[in-house]
Amino acid sequence: MKVICSRDRLIESVAIVQKAVSSRSTMAILDGILIEANENLKLTGYDQEIGIECQMEADIPEKGSLVVTSRMFGDIIRKLPEDLITLESTSAQTLQIESGSSHFSIKYLKAEDYPKIPVVEPADKVTLEQQLLKDMIRQTIFAVSTDETRPTLNGCFFHSEASSVEMVAIDGFRLALRKQDVEGERSAIKLIIPGKVLHELGRILEAGKEKVDIYPSNNNILFDTGSVKIVSRLIQGEYMNYRGILPQTAETTLTISPSALLDAIERASLVITTDDKRYPVRLTTSDEDTLVVSASTDIGTLREEIAISMNGQKIDIDFNPRYFIDALKVIDEDEITIVFNGTMGPCVIKPIDSQEFAYLVLPLRR
Repeated sequence: MKVICSRDRLIESVAIVQKAVSSRSTMAILDGILIEANENLKLTGYDQEIGIECQMEADIPEKGSLVVTSRMFGDIIRKLPEDLITLESTSAQTLQIESGSSHFSIKYLKAEDYPKIPVVEPADKVTLEQQLLKDMIRQTIFAVSTDETRPTLNGCFFHSEASSVEMVAIDGFRLALRKQDVEGERSAIKLIIPGKVLHELGRILEAGKEKVDIYPSNNNILFDTGSVKIVSRLIQGEYMNYRGILPQTAETTLTISPSALLDAIERASLVITTDDKRYPVRLTTSDEDTLVVSASTDIGTLREEIAISMNGQKIDIDFNPRYFIDALKVIDEDEITIVFNGTMGPCVIKPIDSQEFAYLVLPLRR
């Protein structure tokens, strides 16, 4: 194998596939990156749960394939002095890496021993703009549960139908729902995508109108941007009935600036040094146009007033500040509605005039 390529482009490709390279595998070959030089240069990382393939242009005088240790290879190419890199394998099972006056030689493993990424047959298909899917992931991923005793909640529920797509995450204390009306025909699918793959996918997707094709199967899912392909196992099982969780009533409704509320709760968090339930943020309404955000701990206190518009009963409720902060950070609206149902009922953050998102947060008992 002999390849001549751009160092900067190779660094980008290695950084992408390294997201799927195993760091704790008992199989040495899974610590590596599969390099295949044919019509294009293709790099692959695979930890037997997530597989990422990245293709890039290169001059390929001699075709071939091999596996190199991910960390060492990545460290080497990032330190090379010039943009043009030559990779060439030898009969001694070493890979020669040259750039300018630098010459490295490292051992490689045989490509035949690298495990195969599952093949997803392109039967059903959903196509979205990369920016849209990136935003939907950002606006739900924080509510994915890490409790391994409830595996179906370790991912986001993805629901595509004729006119819309929807993503939902629940961790037992909060719910994040993001829905988007989308033009064009698409397959009707319902599946649970692991939070781990969505986290990596969100970092790979571009912020633009370029498309990403989504191909689901019974056990796996493929995301294809053209230059990058990500394959992951799906989580099996029935997802929670999240529609039944969202309250249909409202004892109190506030209209408020999400940025003003976020800033106030973040300031309150400065005197809250732990997530312990003894240290909540307190939301109180003294009249119809003022919300009081307060916190009191062993190290200090905060009290801040925010302008609101309110309908219904006054509130006096405690919340984990982190749950509000995570939701408010991903809201792009200038104004939102927050619905409360008593001191122990869940509150729901949602837009004023649409159904694009809903964030449910459970209060804390005093």
